[in-house]
Amino acid sequence: MERIIERVPNFSEGNDEKIIEAILSEARSVDGAVVLNSEMDKDYNRTVVTLVGPPESVVEAAFRATKKAVELIDMKQHKGEHPRMGATDVVPFIPVRGVTMEDCVEAANTYGKKVGEELGIPVYLYEHAATRPERQNLAVVRRGQYEGLEEKIKDPEWAPDYGPSEFIPKTGAVITGARKFLIAYNVNLNTNDVSIAKIIGENVRTSGKLMRDEEGNKIMGEDGKAKRIPGRLQAVKGMGVLLEEHNISQVSMNLVDYEITAPHTAYEACAEEAKKLGSRATGSEIVGVVPKEALLMAARYYADKEGLELGEEKGMLALAAEKLGLSQLAPFDLEEKVIEYMI
Repeated sequence: MERIIERVPNFSEGNDEKIIEAILSEARSVDGAVVLNSEMDKDYNRTVVTLVGPPESVVEAAFRATKKAVELIDMKQHKGEHPRMGATDVVPFIPVRGVTMEDCVEAANTYGKKVGEELGIPVYLYEHAATRPERQNLAVVRRGQYEGLEEKIKDPEWAPDYGPSEFIPKTGAVITGARKFLIAYNVNLNTNDVSIAKIIGENVRTSGKLMRDEEGNKIMGEDGKAKRIPGRLQAVKGMGVLLEEHNISQVSMNLVDYEITAPHTAYEACAEEAKKLGSRATGSEIVGVVPKEALLMAARYYADKEGLELGEEKGMLALAAEKLGLSQLAPFDLEEKVIEYMI
């Protein structure tokens, strides 16, 4: 069986197409590495790339792309809606076919060591590749973002796994690891009031929101940590952002295990929360690619809900795309978004 790993690097550049094309050219220059998809977002000032291939090819493509990003992206000038800690912000390796999670952990370590030693950039490992429990969660590793990295890296508890324990202003740090297939999924609202999107994000994400007293102060537990009110969905990270280009706000989510919380479940939860706040969910988008089964789950849900007959596979996928409003911001092409149709 052919061994295939997926790599989904996120670069902190979403406006300059020439920079992204130069980065992609480096990735494409590696035999066996195939770029399936790249999506630039001006509001996030971020580009998400999907690349697949054998482990050795994917690691080399990741390194070459990172090296070019280091040359062309200056984090001292970067502004954007999405959290980030470096020019090449996060580089996850995901098992697709004929490989295990352990193979992806090995790939992340090989890549991280090479970046740290040859490019002189601090590298942190997360998720299944994490070297300690507190580094498993990407949000925790990235806490403080680029602006807080200079102080964070001085703390021995936050010494990088590879590379120098020093702040590199131009590049920031790289985060890499191994994880299950994650769906970057965003729900659009009919308002540009980002506070509504932020409230919904807090209400649906797994970590929920901080408990506060009547004066707005955090309520602390006996363990010295702030108490939280859990969110309604499992295996979900979320936040609210403003999309100036479209003059709307958006609930931006990572569905870290779509078998636990699928896109349609997240969409319906956001729609219910929006209604409580006098707003409305108008559609959604998938950034990068999506497993076919995630959309088939949505098709089965809406067909059952509305008493519809399920037809052939492509028809089911089209139904899911329609009900989730996946073409609201840009056309949703099954051939370019469903990973099984692309490899």
